[in-house]
Order: sequence, then structure tokens, then C-alpha cells
Amino acid sequence: MYLLTYIYNNKEYIGFLDEEKNGIIPASKVFTELNIDEPKDMLSLIDNFDNIGDDEIKKVLSSCEAEVSLNQVKICAPIPYPRRNVFCLGKNYLDHVHEVKGLKNVNADVPQKPIYFSKVAYPAIGHEDYIDSHSATVKDLDYEVELAVIIGKKCKNVPKEEAEDVIFGYTICNDISARDLQQEHVQWHKGKSVDTFTPMGPYIAHKSEIAFPPCLEIKSYVNGELRQNSTTDQLIFDIPTIISDLSSCITLYPGDIIITGTPAGVGAGFNPPNYLKPGDVVKCYVENIGILSNTVK
Repeated sequence: MYLLTYIYNNKEYIGFLDEEKNGIIPASKVFTELNIDEPKDMLSLIDNFDNIGDDEIKKVLSSCEAEVSLNQVKICAPIPYPRRNVFCLGKNYLDHVHEVKGLKNVNADVPQKPIYFSKVAYPAIGHEDYIDSHSATVKDLDYEVELAVIIGKKCKNVPKEEAEDVIFGYTICNDISARDLQQEHVQWHKGKSVDTFTPMGPYIAHKSEIAFPPCLEIKSYVNGELRQNSTTDQLIFDIPTIISDLSSCITLYPGDIIITGTPAGVGAGFNPPNYLKPGDVVKCYVENIGILSNTVK
């Protein structure tokens, strides 16, 4: 089951992907069949999903046909306006720890505890949207492909063995970063939170589509050149650890987004650095989810 937010005839909708037909089954159709009020957006759907059950939704989907072609819509970020900032993991792949050790204000030690920071994504941008380079302010523009975890229920103090139960699904995030701002300001918030610096999507893969914990290929390409190439089982702190640790003193809510870190191959890791410039096309791939493509302007 794959879910998306899209614009069709100048109006925003949510729906379910029909891969075979390259189309969309509108959520309105599914929820009418279930005799349930249609959620107004993806956050509302996530809020109420457990009350319906994925088996019931899958049953209805199996009897529905796509009503809208993907070629007719603009795909948005699955959650265009997250309720809260995105939770981010820093230095969570060992090879990435080593490649950024030369950056100013970045410690080269392997973290003993998860490193968290916050990223404003209001709005998050979608597949094929433009990344504003902010060239008057930002000189060192970088990319980071990441697996994003979307929380499905309110939770706190989650044991590792129960982490999957609180997950709704997964998507792709490109943690666009202004390395110069990141270093100048010591902390990372401003350099990570610039407008348009959170491309996300194209779809949410419901957790039933992906074995837990996820072991997925994760890659990025710039202008067709493979830059990052790893698997999500290389995380220093895996998803059960992240959810258990983060929720130990912070309540998580449906629709919260956690991006889990990036592997080696970012622009800052090259010698000399190989940063993005206007016109570059960045494609982020995560196995079983899809490709998120954005162009720098």
C-alpha cells in the first residue's frame, strides 16, 4: 500500500498508488466504500488509520480501479505541512562520520548516543519541485538522501521490540544542507532549515510493504552520477533504537517524521568538495519506495 498527496485540477487530494495502472485511487473513493468520512489530508488519514485497519483498506483497494493517471497530477510531499519540525539524526552511518571529519565544528568521533537536531519543513517540497539555491546567502549547497520514518500513533517510552507498532510508514527525504551556514553558526538548525531544503516523497510506503527493521538500498545521483550508495542496515543507531531513545522523554505523535541519517557520498565528503549548483538534478532512491527527483535553481 502506497499513499500520496497530489494536486489535480488545481486542488489538493490524497490517494493510493495503483502501480499496475500507473494511476491513483482517490482516498474519497476508498473511504466512501468503507462508509467512513473522508480524511481531509494525509495527517488526518494517519490519525484515523488504526481505527480502520490496513486489512480493511487493502480489501477495498483490491476491488477499486485507478481513476486518475499519474501523468495528470502534480505529486506533492506526502505531508506538505508537518505538524512539528522534522526530527533528524546526524552522523548515523559510519562511512559518513569519516567523510565529514574535516568540516569545521563537526566532531570526527563515532557517536556513542544518537545525535538529534531539528529541521523546519513548512512546507516540505515534493517530487520534481525546485530547490531554491539561495545563492545570495548559501555558497556550499549539499544533498543527503535519507530514509524517513513516519510515526503512526501517539507514543512515549516505546520499548525497542515494540517500535514497529508505532510506525505508520516510510518515505524518502533529501536533507538539503547549507554547509557554510551549518559551520558558521556552529549548530545545524539554520543551515538545514532554509526554505525548500526538505524535499520529501514521492510516496509513503505503508509499513506492511517493508520488512522490519528495513534493509533497503539507499542511493543518490547528481546529474546521473551515482554519489551515495549504501543500505539502511548500515545505520549506527537502527530504527528501533532511535524510536525507543527519542520517545524515552519526548512524546511522539501521528505524522511525526524522523529522518534517519545519510551515508557517505555527500558533496562535502569530496576533495575538493563537490557542492550543488543551479541546474543540477538530484535523484534520491530508496528501495521499495521510489525515486525523489528535484532540480536546483
